[in-house]
Amino acid sequence: MADVIPFRPKTPKPEPTLEIDLLTAVDVAIRDLREISLRWGEEAARRQAEECRIMLEEAFDAAVNEN
Repeated sequence: MADVIPFRPKTPKPEPTLEIDLLTAVDVAIRDLREISLRWGEEAARRQAEECRIMLEEAFDAAVNEN
């Protein structure tokens, strides 16, 4: 009879959090908004705008909470 060796269950990898400073976040947001304005009304532009908002909120919160 064979021995059954169970594998360890896969644990989900935590999503990496990219911390950037507030000035970099604003610079990236300005470039994103330029791109978004050219594709206004498209679903991809809406998703990009949402990602931009989240990035700005996280950078702002990090800057406020570091003091």
